[in-house]
Formats: sequence, structure tokens, C-alpha cells
Amino acid sequence: MSALPDPIWPIIVLAIIQAGDAVMCIKPVPFIAQCFENVNWPRRYWWIMPPLKFAAAAGLILGIWLPYLGAVTCAALVLYFMVAIAMHIAARDFGRNLFLNATVMLLICVAAGFYSFLA
Repeated sequence: MSALPDPIWPIIVLAIIQAGDAVMCIKPVPFIAQCFENVNWPRRYWWIMPPLKFAAAAGLILGIWLPYLGAVTCAALVLYFMVAIAMHIAARDFGRNLFLNATVMLLICVAAGFYSFLA
């Protein structure tokens, strides 16, 4: 692992995506609410998502100067999206939310982590 992520732009892009997702989860926009409902995510836990996603964005940005934090945050996002994919599969939700949202985000997280911290 290098002293700093190189390049940093994938980490910045991923942080912006996470921050935007967090904003959309504050009062879930319809497609996010539908996603939560499709995977049977209990409504009483919906409030957890914005702080979790804001924390991920902050961990990625701070990870520019603290590379281990950025790498761990990237790895945590990979695990998060693996769990999301598993939840979609368990709920038999094989539509847009699984493929466009969870799978593409998993690929983006893996690519950003590999490209910025391992390559």
C-alpha cells in the first residue's frame, strides 16, 4: 500500500456518490424506499442509512490523508454491497435495484479500492 492513495480521484468520486446517496436516504426518494421495501429492510431501521453513508463518505475523504482509513472504508463498502446483493437475491428482487444499484456499486467500490490503494 502506498503512502497515499494514488490516484485520489476514484476515492473522491466514490465519496461524492456515497454523500449523494446519503442525502437521498434522509427522506428516501421513491426508488430507494422501493428498494428497501423490496428487500424487506424494516422501516424502523431506515434512519441508519444516512449516517452510515455519510460516515463512508467521510472515511473515504479522510482516507486521502490516512490511507488505511480509506482502504478500510473501501473494504467496508465492498462488504456492504455484497450484503445488499445477498439481500436482493434472498428477496428474489432481480430487477434494477440488484443489477444497477447494488452490483454496479460493488464494482465501483472494488475498482476504486484496487486502483487507488493496491495497484
